[in-house]
Amino acid sequence: MDVDAEYRRMVSTASSAREVAIIGAGPAGLFAAEIIASAGHRVTIYERMPSPARKFLLAGRGGLNLTHSEQLEDFVTRYGDGNGRVQASVEAFPPSRLVAWANDLGAATFVGTSGRVFPKAMKASPLLRAWLRRLDSLGVVIRTRHRWKGFGEGNSLLFDTPAGDVTVKPAACLFALGGASWPRLGSDGSWVERFEHAGIRSTKLLPANCGVIIPWSEIFKSRFAGHALKRIAISVGGKTARGEAIITETGLEGGAIYSVGPSIRAALAADGEATLMLDLKPDLDGPALTARLQTRRPKETMTNFLRKAAHLSPAAVALLREGSTPLPETAEDLAARVKAVAVRVVGLTSIERAISTAGGLSWGTLDEHMMIASMPGMFAAGEMLDWEAPTGGFLLQGTFATAAAAANGLLRWLS
Repeated sequence: MDVDAEYRRMVSTASSAREVAIIGAGPAGLFAAEIIASAGHRVTIYERMPSPARKFLLAGRGGLNLTHSEQLEDFVTRYGDGNGRVQASVEAFPPSRLVAWANDLGAATFVGTSGRVFPKAMKASPLLRAWLRRLDSLGVVIRTRHRWKGFGEGNSLLFDTPAGDVTVKPAACLFALGGASWPRLGSDGSWVERFEHAGIRSTKLLPANCGVIIPWSEIFKSRFAGHALKRIAISVGGKTARGEAIITETGLEGGAIYSVGPSIRAALAADGEATLMLDLKPDLDGPALTARLQTRRPKETMTNFLRKAAHLSPAAVALLREGSTPLPETAEDLAARVKAVAVRVVGLTSIERAISTAGGLSWGTLDEHMMIASMPGMFAAGEMLDWEAPTGGFLLQGTFATAAAAANGLLRWLS
């Protein structure tokens, strides 16, 4: 698939080359730059860090999860209620398009056993090197160590650089400034104050895809921090997710926790704490589990019995006892405990260590083409917008899709 040619056809109405600024050299900024430069415009990316895409590279250390292979009608539901704009962007630029783009760069992809899509090289660095070569061939200029300070006269752009203050007045601009997680990699959320000063509203940036804080007993956390609770189900606020959770010294983290993160945040905001209900054997219903727990031998320890009869790990058995709660004696009551372990959450881990953030630039400030309504010619994309998604490829897919929507909106505006 010739991605560049496709974009050229899409924007063939562009009248002449114009100067376009993109602020932020993460995946949203780089992808928008590719689309806009492929249409023949002169693109300069301004990045405050010494090199581009630092968080993208970090995300790829354990395997770059680009997207997911599940059906599109299910895929778009991962963005939750109230994120119709992101869902529409993903429908317009679906996973198949992102996979084709990666393959076209030479980063051949494969689908893992979980349905997640990765480059065969697994790491982000080979893909990024090929991507930067493509941008260079399109004439895209990347200016690092350029920190955006805010808006100047006539909506010009002010930068702090090693050579001093710089003012830029492009024909159009696209902001891709990210959220506020992992600020040492570039996205620190400081843009919110500058936008607010210009009268552009944002919702508060909050940690997403992060761990939860649970007041474990000393003995539990000292013995089981780092252990996994596998193949469990977690329910809170009417939402249920299956997967794995990792016990930490301060609480729990992992995919199952991340999937119910919005419901946990809502409960914390409303009540100051949240109660998670953990089903340690979601593949067995109550009667089936009860039947397995009828056969305890005399003098057999409860830990060994639960390990053999219910295939529970030592960490799971300890969780049943957490809080000095005695275990039920009858098989029926014991099965009910295994199927519904109540865990009290008192907070979230810090936004600095969250995988992503919720909140951001309010959708009401943008028109249907991702342009800031009060500032014609100014567009926004990526994680700085008010949306969130669980891990598993949905975050990057949403980032690329909103970048495509904003870039094409910018091209329409220029033409």
